[in-house]
Amino acid sequence: MCDSTSGAVDIQFTSTSWVFESPEGDNAQIDILFNGLVVGTGAYQAPEYSFSGSAPAPPGEQVTVTAVAVANWGDGAEGGQSASTVVTIPTDCVNVGLGRFTGGGHQIRVGAVRVTRGLTIHCDLLLSNNLEINWGGNQFHMTEHMITVACTDSPDIIQAPPVAPLDTLIGVGTGRYNNVDGFTVEFTLVDAGEPGTFDKMAILIYETANPGNVVLNVPLQFLTGGNLQAHYDQPHK
Repeated sequence: MCDSTSGAVDIQFTSTSWVFESPEGDNAQIDILFNGLVVGTGAYQAPEYSFSGSAPAPPGEQVTVTAVAVANWGDGAEGGQSASTVVTIPTDCVNVGLGRFTGGGHQIRVGAVRVTRGLTIHCDLLLSNNLEINWGGNQFHMTEHMITVACTDSPDIIQAPPVAPLDTLIGVGTGRYNNVDGFTVEFTLVDAGEPGTFDKMAILIYETANPGNVVLNVPLQFLTGGNLQAHYDQPHK
């Protein structure tokens, strides 16, 4: 099973007794192994005489999944029997992330502050982002990767269209203020539907080593131009 959120692959398994009656079908310990390593344990007992589970797939293109009867059988027969199958791991499992924000329309404006139309912010810390802010002859350009990000979907905000898994993104990143490194940005993006009239944004930029040196502070407020849009994230490896 491919987890489209994390990109991880889990192997689901079901192990079933050779007979569906007691005492012959009873066994108190059945181990499940992936490539010889135990990843789960269960028992055969009435009424199902089977159990299921899942575990992360180990690295590699194929995995040998084995069930081993560790305990003796209910009728006294000695355990030790095993059965195996080979599972092929998909190579195209991708991570679609949790969503992203983009800036639509003309340049986004919050009062006298402008955010370039190339705004792209992901809910996934692994992905590259773009945030450039201009005001009063000053400029801040965030580095590609953020420090923290939180994405939420409030039932009180009508975000669509387009349909997306979030309506609010809160991020923290670092970057260059007027071409000088060592500054932090904290920002909030809210998509409240089209055409963007009720979208909101907050921006706080300060010197990382001296947080009291705030160079821009825009409290959360409605946009005065442009449009914020939340989306499902695009598939990526």
